[in-house]
Amino acid sequence: MIPLSLITYPQIDPIMFQIGPIKIRWYGMAYLVGFILAYFVLGQLVKRNVLRISKDALGDLIGWLALGVVLGGRTGWWIFYHKADPTLIEKWYEPLAIWHGGMSFHGGLTGVLLVLFIWSKINRAPALNIADCLALVCPIGLCLGRIANFINGELVGRVSHVPWAMIFPGYTEPRHPSQIYEAILEGPALFIVVWAMKTWKHRPDGLIAATFVVAYGLFRFIVEFTREPDPQLGYIAFGWLTMGQLLSIAIGLAGAVWWIWLRFARPPYLAESGSAVATKT
Repeated sequence: MIPLSLITYPQIDPIMFQIGPIKIRWYGMAYLVGFILAYFVLGQLVKRNVLRISKDALGDLIGWLALGVVLGGRTGWWIFYHKADPTLIEKWYEPLAIWHGGMSFHGGLTGVLLVLFIWSKINRAPALNIADCLALVCPIGLCLGRIANFINGELVGRVSHVPWAMIFPGYTEPRHPSQIYEAILEGPALFIVVWAMKTWKHRPDGLIAATFVVAYGLFRFIVEFTREPDPQLGYIAFGWLTMGQLLSIAIGLAGAVWWIWLRFARPPYLAESGSAVATKT
């Protein structure tokens, strides 16, 4: 039975605006605005000497990170979530066709860590300090991305009769607005956790980033219980665990090991080898 207090799903066009043949979508705009806001906040951290690189190096770093997010996110989706239709012949460029949708946070995180490691080695920059500062701004982009998922009517929740359930386009039964749950947990809630860790005195570099990974893994694992499993995969473990939950367990455990090692094996504010301030010429 559909509850009388069912909230109407707001019909928002996924295309924000169009200029001739060029379509600007909310999802793409979420990525763009997320990077712009991240650049602004990171710039303030540079001024306060919290982020120990130069302002010029920051612009170069953002470009690398954008590449890591896109390539890592798309690769992760293709490896863990893609299931080819045997009746169709896919184009050779399909693995890179981000305009067709399909991005994985877990893959994006791996891509970011990889390019951060490479960039830090090239520029002799403090990788763990940079990772901490990225963890402080990442909730902004995650929140915007989940709101864009909601606008697109994708990644819908499971069938539910809670008063705030919604009927999404293409479905007939009310469902959890799981995208909003994720926006809240991966945005404001995660933001509070990592910024609270920033106030912890005598912490080693990297502890904020490790806290981010653990908290994200926990939040994502929990919210997946309200999210409809990916139709091409369904439940893939024990009849109730989704791919997103398995990946969240993996990164959560890795983050916990990293957190323990940083907390007990490294002295507070241990200076990394190399230049304290990376510069670009």
